[in-house]
Amino acid sequence: MAYQAGGQRPAPRPVPESPEAQAYLHDYATLLEAVPFPSVVVDHRWDVVLANSAFASLFREVGPHPTAMPGDNLLRFVLFHPDAASVLGEHESSWCLPMLAHFAAAVECHTHDHGLQAIRREIAQDPIMEAAYRQGLPHWLRVMGERAAANDGAVRPLLHPDPRWGATDCRVVDETPETLREMGYTRMTFVLREARRERPRPRTARRTAAHLRVVPDTET
Repeated sequence: MAYQAGGQRPAPRPVPESPEAQAYLHDYATLLEAVPFPSVVVDHRWDVVLANSAFASLFREVGPHPTAMPGDNLLRFVLFHPDAASVLGEHESSWCLPMLAHFAAAVECHTHDHGLQAIRREIAQDPIMEAAYRQGLPHWLRVMGERAAANDGAVRPLLHPDPRWGATDCRVVDETPETLREMGYTRMTFVLREARRERPRPRTARRTAAHLRVVPDTET
């Protein structure tokens, strides 16, 4: 489900032409760096526009990947990087399915966006991912409700490489100011919780093939 699907490296992200917008983003990056929790600004494709050092630290042990690095595109990382589950706890239910829901909404709003269409083709080339997108996702939304896909306020598990945090939870907080929203950007901060979770058993091997299962039918 990763690069084997024939994915191509995302095109460089456009930089705002307005000097005022560039100056704003420069100053906003300074603000972002002062935040102690992982914080990131993304566009509608989930291309990363800005990210702070805490965000980089969260993913510091992730291996290289040609198309799905977390500092390049967060959606691609969640869906296609074989190391994603080593950082994102309960990877399928807590991260993949909500991101697939957001991706479906983005495709509906930006039908002809080439970047989104490229991701859609990669999903279609993986039979397991395609089944999850077409059948598993609608079923999950029916069972869990639309709110389950929301980012703002969601509490999701993380496996932080820093032993001070370890296996913990984060609350995802949407902190997008009006100026960023007008640029088409969204800011999210992962507020790490002090409550520790029991660390799951380490994986015996790094996965290099498809890692998303079709969501099982929970109806009786």
